[in-house]
Amino acid sequence: MRPILLLVEDDDAVRRSLQLLLSGSGYRVRSFASSAAALADPIAIEAKYLVADFMLPESDGVELLRGLRARGWSGGAVLVTAFPSDELRQAAEAVGYAAVMEKPLRQEALLGALGRAAAA
Repeated sequence: MRPILLLVEDDDAVRRSLQLLLSGSGYRVRSFASSAAALADPIAIEAKYLVADFMLPESDGVELLRGLRARGWSGGAVLVTAFPSDELRQAAEAVGYAAVMEKPLRQEALLGALGRAAAA
């Protein structure tokens, strides 16, 4: 069975592109435009992976992972952002992100980061 991956990205075009890439790479992708929608999904707790944008409409990717962890989720997570900084990396790692990747994403780098997140 293909592992479930949560994809949370508010940009429709980016979300669709990532969904196609990840689905084609063997993941069963559940995609959302907001962290609230992802957190409301009853299947979210079953996901093995999370790929989340940092800047989301009502929250951010760090708060999203914090919310998932509070519900008992223990999967591997990768944060993506157009605004990288040392402070963001530290905050992301503190809540459990295995990697912080800068947009625009390179496909191979994202897939490699997910592989490392699985091992973490």
